[in-house]
Amino acid sequence: MVKVHVAVCALALAVVGASGTSSYAQDPVPPAAKPQEQPKPKPNTDSAVQSAPDQPKWDPMRAEKDLEVGKYYMRKGDVDAAIDRFNDAVDAKPGYAIPFRFLGEAYEKKGQKKPAVKAYQRYLDLYPHAEDGDKIRKKIDKLHEEIDKAKAAER
Repeated sequence: MVKVHVAVCALALAVVGASGTSSYAQDPVPPAAKPQEQPKPKPNTDSAVQSAPDQPKWDPMRAEKDLEVGKYYMRKGDVDAAIDRFNDAVDAKPGYAIPFRFLGEAYEKKGQKKPAVKAYQRYLDLYPHAEDGDKIRKKIDKLHEEIDKAKAAER
């Protein structure tokens, strides 16, 4: 009990300091903060914003996250949401081949053969020496055959 009392007294002396008053008492209390008026922002006069609204927003980290979320949606069976996320990945990193492969798979799963072929072909254009290139080429050939059969059946 005595040791605790001594420790508390030592702590109190350290807080009070040599002046005999608490350091908290010496600090002035700030007056109530008045809301300061913010200056009005100047209108954007940069003409580049209007002349290039279609420029992609380069964000490789977002592209990776979009791929991850798109694959999650594919596993859950929400193909439309997956397609949206894969397209977002393409917008975030346009020259990135992987989103096109997943887009092809999603369109194929949805039964949209022409967009699937287009996506697979874009994947191969961007990544011509892909490890799975032969497999993708076979898929493209198979999809072309199915498209041709569907056209023949319509006649």
